Amino acid sequence: MSEYKTLRTSVEGEVATVTLSRPEVKNAFNDVMLGELLDVYRGYDADPTVRAVVMTGEGDSFCAGADLNYMKKTATYTFEENYRDGLVISDVMELLHTLRKPTIARVNGYAIGGGAGLMSANDIVIASEQAIISLSEVKIGLVPACISPYVVMRAGPGACREFFLTGERMKAEKAFRLGLVNTVVAHDKLDEAVADLTRRIVSSGPEALKVCKDLIDSVYEMPLKKAKEHTARVIAEVRASDEGQEGMTAFLEKRRPAWVKDD
Repeated sequence: MSEYKTLRTSVEGEVATVTLSRPEVKNAFNDVMLGELLDVYRGYDADPTVRAVVMTGEGDSFCAGADLNYMKKTATYTFEENYRDGLVISDVMELLHTLRKPTIARVNGYAIGGGAGLMSANDIVIASEQAIISLSEVKIGLVPACISPYVVMRAGPGACREFFLTGERMKAEKAFRLGLVNTVVAHDKLDEAVADLTRRIVSSGPEALKVCKDLIDSVYEMPLKKAKEHTARVIAEVRASDEGQEGMTAFLEKRRPAWVKDD
């Protein structure tokens, strides 16, 4: 992976952290950041030593959505140019959602518009009690289009009707009640909560985690008859896999499986 203009990256043990690093604009994204996010997440996806990826923001914000200068530029785009730009945003969201390892959003402050979309595309969201979350696009005559699949999957259409249509700025506790956030913690406990979560994640089988992510997406709207055959095939394949065999053997022998590193 390269040196980035808009991101900071680090790896500690088996956990990578991607920090959105434009604090002067509340970590708002532009076309450069979108391209760098695609590059860094593709790199971590292919790296077998990385077991989980955390996204956070520098300073007092997670991500304030699209950068003002970037928005000014897109306002002059043709339909075709805006369509291509929308596909890039969609590519970033899809990559976060489908990464072959767990993704965690560490929401330390404002997550506005597209920033709430980046948050929602992660598998698990841990937010500071100081976080403010909003899908505010309607306030400037726009819509949360490319991020909507991930926000709707997380909170459901009923809740989305409220915060898509009002553009309300929600405190973390309300976002938790509506399903946008998995856990809310005191601001000074945010790092501790993320570290505890990632420790629990990397104690699980890496291939099992990937299959779990695929399983959730595949069975979500699958008819029960089709799900019956599909899930029976999945468990048969997993039990017969090297990882499945090692995991079951380790359990029966009362030892740690091979993928768990010694402390």
